[in-house]
Amino acid sequence: MKTLVRHGIAVFFALSTMCTSLLIMYSSMGSEKAPSHLHGAQIRKENSPKESLSSPVLDGYISVSDHKPLKMHCDTCALVTSSGHLLGSKQGNKIDQTECVIRMNDAPTRGYGQDVGNKTSLRVIAHSSIQRILRNRNELLNMSEGTVFIFWGPSNYMRRDGKGLIYNNLQLINKILPRLKIHIITRHKMLQFDELFKKETGKDRKISNTWLSTGWFTMSIALELCDRINVYGMVPPDFCRAPNHTSVPYHYYEPLGPEECTMYISHERGRKGSHHRFITEKKVFANWARTFNIVFFQPDWKPELNSGKLIKPMF
Repeated sequence: MKTLVRHGIAVFFALSTMCTSLLIMYSSMGSEKAPSHLHGAQIRKENSPKESLSSPVLDGYISVSDHKPLKMHCDTCALVTSSGHLLGSKQGNKIDQTECVIRMNDAPTRGYGQDVGNKTSLRVIAHSSIQRILRNRNELLNMSEGTVFIFWGPSNYMRRDGKGLIYNNLQLINKILPRLKIHIITRHKMLQFDELFKKETGKDRKISNTWLSTGWFTMSIALELCDRINVYGMVPPDFCRAPNHTSVPYHYYEPLGPEECTMYISHERGRKGSHHRFITEKKVFANWARTFNIVFFQPDWKPELNSGKLIKPMF
């Protein structure tokens, strides 16, 4: 408990310091003028998702600024993972031509546009990534007025009664950059995500020491927003079992970071402490692709057609 409290205090001071620095920076600038070489106005226009009176209201995602639910719909989405499989793919143009482009956490586009594209319509972010988002604010926040941000995290960090550390700092960021479209996942919706995991796998998330990944939230959200989902960089569930599988970094932007399959397998088999169940989640996604309009690219693969049953977890 003491460790958790110390961690919460450390997060609070770190975020407060960063947000204060951000406020000072903008006060000294006087105006938000994007560098011309980034074509900020064009990026914002291209990034803007479709929002109209006919767009569905999604009650589980509320705005930090006015607490209104998200209204958004896309005919076709590109869900871009952070996988090293995207390196050298040259899928950027294809991704950018998609109506809505969805990314995760602090995955950058600058310097990787040829492979991952430059457009971002929606970014789904874990509470644990907020410090990295602030450190990379020039790309991920300052140039993202048309992007919808959805943050997820434990209910004690996201509570709206003045005691939620992450929520408080998101409000501060929104005051500094009022045109940003920042949303959080409600507590009720988070419980629904837990129930969805249990329904699909037969495993209780808490009892099995499982942390749902940002990929789980992103795919689930995409199913609510998009009529068709093109997924880039996601391997099939059995990929890492093959002895001759391709070795790539877990994140395309961290070439010296952990190897992807090593990360997947270690988390899948972990029993002590909480772990992501990446491989089990991918089995669920493959199952969903048999019913919904989900297509996988880089690597290109199709789910087998002999299932539709409850997913048997590996852990």
